[in-house]
Amino acid sequence: MDNPQLHVMQQADASRTDGSRAEAPRADAHSGGNGHNPPPAPSPTPGALPSAPPSVSAAVERARNFGNSLLRPPQPMPRLPLAAAGERRYAQIVGWGMQVPDKVITNQDLEQIVDTTDDWIRDRTGIEERHVAADPRETSATLGAAAARKALEVADVHPSRVNVIMCATSSPEHTFPSTGSIIQDLIGADNAGAFDLSAACSGFVYALSLARGMILAGDAEYILVVGTETLSRIVDWTDRGTCVLFGDGAGAVLVAASDVPGGVLAVELGSDGSGGNTLILPAGGSAMPASLETVSGGNHYIKMDGKAVFRFATKVMAEATQKVVARAGLTLDDVDLVVPHQANRRIIENSVLRQLKIPAEKCFINVQKYGNTSTASIPIALCEAIEEGKVKPGDKLVFVGFGAGLTWAACALEWSVPVGKRPEDNWWQQTRRQATYQAAAYRSMWKKAVRRVYDMLPTDPEASPAPPPSREPGK
Repeated sequence: MDNPQLHVMQQADASRTDGSRAEAPRADAHSGGNGHNPPPAPSPTPGALPSAPPSVSAAVERARNFGNSLLRPPQPMPRLPLAAAGERRYAQIVGWGMQVPDKVITNQDLEQIVDTTDDWIRDRTGIEERHVAADPRETSATLGAAAARKALEVADVHPSRVNVIMCATSSPEHTFPSTGSIIQDLIGADNAGAFDLSAACSGFVYALSLARGMILAGDAEYILVVGTETLSRIVDWTDRGTCVLFGDGAGAVLVAASDVPGGVLAVELGSDGSGGNTLILPAGGSAMPASLETVSGGNHYIKMDGKAVFRFATKVMAEATQKVVARAGLTLDDVDLVVPHQANRRIIENSVLRQLKIPAEKCFINVQKYGNTSTASIPIALCEAIEEGKVKPGDKLVFVGFGAGLTWAACALEWSVPVGKRPEDNWWQQTRRQATYQAAAYRSMWKKAVRRVYDMLPTDPEASPAPPPSREPGK
């Protein structure tokens, strides 16, 4: 069977000579392990399988303890939390980062495989090109991990200080384990909980609202919010209505508890499940499990009613922006920059610019470079807005998005962090940071190796002793 995505890649390579393919690090599966010393091996009982020889179990345990102590990254020096106990807490964005594949597919490339033109795509969407994950080793987890590392580097925070990783994605590595857990393993955030959040293109703002709630409640000090996608792998490259829209990429922010007023001021979330069929990936879930029929019918690709989505998006983007600004105690005139979900230039112009009468210079748009990267579009746009000098301390920002579900989300925030260019790290800082991530990779490999050794033993050295058989009274 022909692979439409591979055909797109080949056509793009043939039309340009400067294309290159990124090689992302291979994503390791998430692994756990508590590192506790095992209890004594149980005494053999009649009829039970023979236990591993004590010498073997002891050797495995000694090796395991040695490996854990060798590969565990050094803990940073203790520091006072950004928000001391009893003080009012604020959820501030203190780090940001983005990652996109090197491979670019232009509108001219798409002209060669579907019935479309560059003018038609530009006129209806504003998109000129999109990045796609051409290397199989580029996945939602590896792109997300790269963006998360950059966010941690901007904030100069060690991965071990992160409490929670929230990964918003519509194209996860697997149904389970979560992509957030895989990212946790890749970056070495060994003290963090991790999970995925599914709210389609609204997911990043949904996750940001959860991060704000956990920080204000005192349940976390540092939370990584990641939006990451490889939508090119669930797009039908023969359907011009969808294949021209989507791209791949990841963006991340580090949210920290702070006693500095500002940060995320208010959020607005909404959903209308009656419109779920207007933007849907039909198969692969419990309603339509994978089968020969679902695969041959193309039901594992994105399906969209473009006109219905357009009407919905232009309405809720404007309404959500108005509501969240009012909830934050601001007016639209107070807003310095709107960072909308980058789905379609016409949607942004019809909702933010025309309905809200917000000047074009106060609305950041980069959809022409990346297409619709779903949960990653807002953090990618934020990173580029910061790089272009459009964000400075004291600015009032609004993030607003919409997506499948149908869902919508907006948040208002006051930016409080300096955004000037960080001084270059010296050789020691660079070496230490690289050693941290290398140690995380070795630790993950070690845990997997220990599990394989345990699988080869007759019994699990960590198994609890079987309770003695009960005896009835008088026997």
